Amino acid sequence: MESSRGRRYPELAHSYRNEFRRDRDRVVHARAFRRLENKTQVFTPGLSDHFRNRLTHTLEVSQIARTVASVLGLSEDLTEALALAHDIGHPPFGHAGEAELDSMMRRFGERFDHNMHALRIVESFENPYPRFPGLNLTFEVREGIVKHSRDFAPGEIPELDEYLPGLRPPLEAQLIDLCDEVAYNTSDLDDGYLAGLVDIEEARGAVDRFAELYEVTEYQFPGLSDRVRLKEVVRGLIDGLVTGLIEGTIEACSACDACAGLIDVDAVRLYPERVARFTAEAARTSAQLKKFLRESVYESPALVRARSESVSQIAGLFQLLLAHPERMPAVYLAESADQPLHRQVCDYIAGMTDGFFLRTAAQLGVS
Repeated sequence: MESSRGRRYPELAHSYRNEFRRDRDRVVHARAFRRLENKTQVFTPGLSDHFRNRLTHTLEVSQIARTVASVLGLSEDLTEALALAHDIGHPPFGHAGEAELDSMMRRFGERFDHNMHALRIVESFENPYPRFPGLNLTFEVREGIVKHSRDFAPGEIPELDEYLPGLRPPLEAQLIDLCDEVAYNTSDLDDGYLAGLVDIEEARGAVDRFAELYEVTEYQFPGLSDRVRLKEVVRGLIDGLVTGLIEGTIEACSACDACAGLIDVDAVRLYPERVARFTAEAARTSAQLKKFLRESVYESPALVRARSESVSQIAGLFQLLLAHPERMPAVYLAESADQPLHRQVCDYIAGMTDGFFLRTAAQLGVS
């Protein structure tokens, strides 16, 4: 889709950038986007300078998503804007940090969700413009931020009722979660190997497509080091999963006569299920990769221990700031004075990079 429902605060059209390109540029220039450079993807930077962080992961998702959108004839600009914004709401220490902040907020009858937080970032926290609060992104990008991972029914999330609950988002938004899956499954395999957590023989036994690609590289390139051979296998996995996403989406759309070749946005919205999907083969490969990575990488003793330490510090800092809100910056407290204290504390921690969190925790005696 190339047209938009517009922005919350009307603006004049730009002379040479369409609305979604402007959104993409606003995301890239946002402080929250820059902070992704120092937020954990899976491995902390102390182990190596070469592991993905949340920013490099985001760029990989964007690269994959633009490719898929281009082949399917969708809006590359909207897709890129959504891909670049999809993780800006993540707190320090990845999903472990998100889970702990959510646990803290549940005590007050509220929740923390990184997609909801991302919407608040672009609507309220980023304020670089004199004419309006937030980034004033288009409806489609704001909708995609909260809907790319899941659909929700009318009344299920009252604060999101303006974002067409009960309807599917455009295909550009539906692609993001699956492109994210391609990116993290393959990059975590690569980083996991470099971290010494991925055993190639175990991977061959657990992931059918990995075994097939590895056998091909052994035949084509005898004598390669395991490191280079793994790179070749990872490239093959990315290519196969992206191809599976493209072909699976085309197949699903073919079964949806009303979708009119992927271009009828209203028909896509009204369809009873999401149209973007993997083929059965690609979905099986993705599921096998997830299971293998969960057992070999995510639940490895080293990462479990690191997550436990991070979670403990988040809980400690949350409690300390609740008891001593004056430890937060005065400017921040003034700007967020309309929020209850527990929300002020949550948002303050969520906005931190890993490094700033660790420095703050150390300065305040949280261990």
